Amino acid sequence: MVSDPVKLRIEGASQTYDGRRWQFRDLHLDLRAGQITAILGPNGRGKSTLLRVLAGLLKPSAGNVTLNLQTGFVPQEFSGSFPYSVLDVVLMGRARHIGLFRTPRKVDVEKAMEALHLTGMADYAPRNIEALSGGERQLVLIARALAGENAVLLLDEPASALDLKNQDVVLSLLATLADRQGLAIAFTTHQPNHAVAIADKVLLMLDQARAVFGTTDDVMTEENLEALYGIPVRSATLGSGELMETAFVPLFRQRDRKGNRP
Repeated sequence: MVSDPVKLRIEGASQTYDGRRWQFRDLHLDLRAGQITAILGPNGRGKSTLLRVLAGLLKPSAGNVTLNLQTGFVPQEFSGSFPYSVLDVVLMGRARHIGLFRTPRKVDVEKAMEALHLTGMADYAPRNIEALSGGERQLVLIARALAGENAVLLLDEPASALDLKNQDVVLSLLATLADRQGLAIAFTTHQPNHAVAIADKVLLMLDQARAVFGTTDDVMTEENLEALYGIPVRSATLGSGELMETAFVPLFRQRDRKGNRP
């Protein structure tokens, strides 16, 4: 029997905290094995809230959510009360496999170290998590989710604290996990070019009641991005030979050095 490629689904999901302003409304979304979905929207539009609903951490105000118990959630930052080592933090992702009040086994440590190797953080295993930079901690959190051997990976702005090289590291890692391990991946981002680089599907959260969801080629247009962010956005094809890529450029309201607008 062929397994269902749909690993997580929401149907008609809506979320409000006060009964008046909706974070999102009547949203339909599938996360499929081997596919990456990028979620874009302005600040306060409900991207992080949606991820928490997908992860089962928050019950939607309305609608149905078909959850996958093997779901890893990667928040924007780690906050702990104790000076955990990097390895300890990654082993937390093995909790479902270790069991309550049990100590990690050899296989758990091996899985944790495999995840650290995948993210390039194996050499940091004995270090204090609090001694790492924001970008390094983000890579550790991704390793924690990978150590759990999850079928679904949800990431809240995974590249927001990373420099350009490490953004490429994270994006390449997510693409590899989808292609080679068949994970269903969704991530939020403020960077349209991250969506263009690796996403198969894109969700644009336009306002309280409107969203656009579809293939990256269909959804990522100048018109849609202008509607999303409220400023002009232009696309350009850059590169040479096999390294050709479409990029989106916002047209900011610039001032000259005398304070005059162009």
